[in-house]
Amino acid sequence: MTLIKQINKDKSVTTFSAKPSDIHKKWWVIDAKNIVLGRLASEVAKILRGKHKPSFTPHMDCGDYVIITNARHVKLTGKKAALKDGKIYYRHTGFPGGIKETTAGKILDGKHPERVIKLAVSRMITKNVLGSQQVGNMYVYADDNHPHQAQKPEIYDFAAKNPKNKK
Repeated sequence: MTLIKQINKDKSVTTFSAKPSDIHKKWWVIDAKNIVLGRLASEVAKILRGKHKPSFTPHMDCGDYVIITNARHVKLTGKKAALKDGKIYYRHTGFPGGIKETTAGKILDGKHPERVIKLAVSRMITKNVLGSQQVGNMYVYADDNHPHQAQKPEIYDFAAKNPKNKK
């Protein structure tokens, strides 16, 4: 028997699988002012899923809560923010011929600019019950104010991680 087989035979390796009692969730605040939308959405999706933790378990909601402020001031690269020929979002009313379209620029300038971030993040998370639960742990606000001070959220400085994150 070779030495490698003998070493592997002596060690027993078990895979960690988190139980609900092992999961500890934190609250994070991310300021989206002048942050590139796609980079922000991918980082938030990672935090919501819990992939930044060593105790990540795919079938459990082990991610953290995320509060995103200043959604109105998020940046889109290239021509995506153009009001006429920008990034297009489609929706359907459910009736024949009921497809509606709007651009990302119109949404950001409109009444609910937080929808752009919600759509970007929710489309990066799995489309099942667990994914819906994880997206529910995200709170997006158009301005600087949020009502979650009682949870004592920590500041997540996403802009300082990479100079490309800030536009």
